[in-house]
Amino acid sequence: MSRILIIEDNDDARRFMSLALQGEGYDVAVAEDGEAGLQIQRHAPAEVLITDIFMPNKDGIETIIDFRQKFPTVKIIAMSGGRGTGNVDYLDTAREIGADECLSKPFGLHELLTAVQGVIAKAKQP
Repeated sequence: MSRILIIEDNDDARRFMSLALQGEGYDVAVAEDGEAGLQIQRHAPAEVLITDIFMPNKDGIETIIDFRQKFPTVKIIAMSGGRGTGNVDYLDTAREIGADECLSKPFGLHELLTAVQGVIAKAKQP
């Protein structure tokens, strides 16, 4: 089964996603911010990254950029509860810089699993 890294600063959201994905048989690692997530990825690489956009220390946009540069084959799912301000939609920005899929919070178990299964299926295509 695929290894998934969840980077999310909200304890409840991180726990929900981790338990849900572990229940489906995935190997899951978690981090509270992008910097911690990069450290985990260096030592125990994941095939899929799920990252929040708004976090302290290193936000999701910076994290996506770093992952695309350092780990280009990782499939990335960006998530956010805030669509943006003014003319900026952060999920659109995430997609433009390399996210393979985006989820708007709040999302349910079905949406999470569908997104994860979708990016894993894309990774296996020639």
